[in-house]
Formats: sequence, C-alpha cells, structure tokens
Amino acid sequence: MKIGIGSDHAGFKYKEKIKFFLLQAGHEVIDYGTDSEEPVDYPVYIHPVAEAVAQAGVERGIVLGGSGNGEAITANRVKGVRCVLCWSVETARLGRQHNNANVISIGQRMISEELALEIVKVWLETPFEGGRHQRRIELIDELS
Repeated sequence: MKIGIGSDHAGFKYKEKIKFFLLQAGHEVIDYGTDSEEPVDYPVYIHPVAEAVAQAGVERGIVLGGSGNGEAITANRVKGVRCVLCWSVETARLGRQHNNANVISIGQRMISEELALEIVKVWLETPFEGGRHQRRIELIDELS
C-alpha cells in the first residue's frame, strides 16, 4: 500500500518509527516532513498528506503531532478525507470499520510508541464494514 505520512516537530520521533515499521512491512511511504524536532507549524506538513489522499496520490495517510488534535482538524478540512484521532487500538479499528478512515492522527505526547505502532497495524488491517456505515459516509460528503 502507498501511504503518506507527515508530522510537526512534536510528532517527528513517532513519524520516523512508523515510517520504518511501514517500510519493513512492505509498504511504500511518501514522507511529507518535517525532518527534525525543530519547531514548525503543523498545517504545512499535514495538509499535503491530506491532499495526497484526496487526490489518490496515496491510498492512506498518517499524521502526527503532540496531541494529534490540530493535525486531525487540518486533515479533515480537505474534502474526501476522513481522519480519525486515534488513542487506542479500538479507536483505530472503529475508525476503519465504521468510518472508512483514510487518514489517522496520532499524538506522540499522548500514547506510547508501542501503542502507536499497534494502532497503525490494526488500522491498516481492518476492513470497512460498509452497509449502514456507507450511507452515513455518503451523507457526510453530501452535507459537507
């Protein structure tokens, strides 16, 4: 799978760990930055990930920051993106099953590195259930 990834300075460490994990699992990764822990403004690095997902340049996206909140907000401003903020395996699983989340946001300051990697793994492996959930996604798109 082709996956876009981006972070600000507060998510940089996990971005690098997740990128390595994805490459080891055989995925293609497009890194939209940042490239260090030097302070930056997260929208500059998150918006390109969301745009790539919306335009089918990548199949899915992962965005990271300190809390993940601003990153999720930024990603969700792009039409066609369904970004869920994940802080547990269950939020990742439900984000895929019920919301067909094509982007996840993770807060490096909120969870352990091990949990972040497990969240990514579950999110990638979980299929969308469709059915009544598809109707709701169509309503989101229609009303947006």
